[in-house]
Amino acid sequence: MAESIWSILPPVITILLALWTKEVYMSLIIGIFSGAMLFTGGNFLESTLTMFKVMADKVGGNVNILVFLVILGILVAAITRSGATSAYGDWAARTIKGKRQASLITALLGLVIFIDDYFNCLTVGTVMRPVTDKFKISRAKLAYIIDAMAAPICIIAPVSSWAAAVGSSLPEGSEIDGFSLFIQTIPFNLYAWLTLIFLFFIIWTGKDFGAMAHDVKRSNENFEIPKEYQGNGEVHKDQQGNGKIIDLILPLLVLIVACVYGMLYTGGIHEGKSIADAFADCDSSKSLVLGSFIAFVFTGLLYLPRKVISFNAFCDSFGWGFKAMTPAIFILCLAWTLSGICSDKYLNLGGFVGGIVSANATLIMLLPPIFFLVAIGLAFATGTSWGTFGILIPIAVAVVGSDPQMLTICVAAILSGAVGGDHASPISDTTILASAGAQCDHLDHVSTQLPYVMTVAACSLIGYVVDGFTGNGWMGLGAALACLFVAMTVISSKVKSLDK
Repeated sequence: MAESIWSILPPVITILLALWTKEVYMSLIIGIFSGAMLFTGGNFLESTLTMFKVMADKVGGNVNILVFLVILGILVAAITRSGATSAYGDWAARTIKGKRQASLITALLGLVIFIDDYFNCLTVGTVMRPVTDKFKISRAKLAYIIDAMAAPICIIAPVSSWAAAVGSSLPEGSEIDGFSLFIQTIPFNLYAWLTLIFLFFIIWTGKDFGAMAHDVKRSNENFEIPKEYQGNGEVHKDQQGNGKIIDLILPLLVLIVACVYGMLYTGGIHEGKSIADAFADCDSSKSLVLGSFIAFVFTGLLYLPRKVISFNAFCDSFGWGFKAMTPAIFILCLAWTLSGICSDKYLNLGGFVGGIVSANATLIMLLPPIFFLVAIGLAFATGTSWGTFGILIPIAVAVVGSDPQMLTICVAAILSGAVGGDHASPISDTTILASAGAQCDHLDHVSTQLPYVMTVAACSLIGYVVDGFTGNGWMGLGAALACLFVAMTVISSKVKSLDK
């Protein structure tokens, strides 16, 4: 069953079950086990062992991300129990005027935190969730803002963990400079640019449509926190410390600076490497653990001597923080396992898709839209942008390596489609963390975001069709922007604003 059409069955089963039953955990488990059954030829016992072997390998390989999530959860709980979050929320409620301003500030904060999408999702959600709640901004709308500002910003930022991932996806022995190629793709990453433009359009006009419109309307009438997040890390006023806004700002600033330094450190900045080379060679997961632990230690030293929070309350934050991150950790572990069962060691879904693309690469003018669509499908099915880069970029280099302009456009199409598929997929780690950052029901986030993703993806596809026929990335960018302008004009005329 490996490297055949059957290899796409596990992610398809998972996604369809999740959308039908609204139970993401069980859907993932069934999808994983179905993949293991395909790999072992239907042997129940071997399938069970294979499933847990893949899970052990994937969780072990991503343990730094899990540690980062736990430490960040503890940090958030400590800040909340100190009263600093409440103080910030009270100040923001007095200062920020209305939903539009609250949403814009949320998006701008995401724009600033461009280093890593995991860090972006959780930090923006932590800081802005109390504010958006006060203005009854739908948790699904908050999750969309977070998600739309995470991966799209990282994929067009020259200094980010994503830039390093793209550079490392080039085949061994390639004479192409990965970082230079990444820089050249930035203007032609249509999905990323159009998503940012479309997000600010939605925020400014309040013209929500599709499933998002129903969710926003419901929140306007009766705002509710999802059941699984009610009480997570929340404490009554009389149980809070005497923290001020500075007790929120300083830990977050230290967290950002420490994570950036962690990337430079793990990339070899102290070994004489340049800043660009250090970012390109960094270990982003280790960097996030290092940065979050430094911020955690700093927060303890900031709070305890000043008696902002008692020692016992600070220690209680350990349990609260872990509890708050449990849903995200569980879904991530299952999503990683599904990705593992579809990897080249098992069902090799990527090899199957890569073979199809290579066999149909005769019409070079159709390559940009083909790579875009295949990247969307692969990222949607596997839930990983980085895995999609690793599979498709070597194919693009092999097919069009002698044409620098077309190679740049095709790689940009791959990166663009990978982010689009990642946004649409319910098993994507970035989508999962956007839900966790907003503390929103995960499938609500997926279903409300999907119409927006499809709108932007359709405009991007037209742009890549123009790219292919003209061989000019700027022409494709112009066509995509024109399509998005038409779409926004239609939405403006047909959709009623729901902002109050």
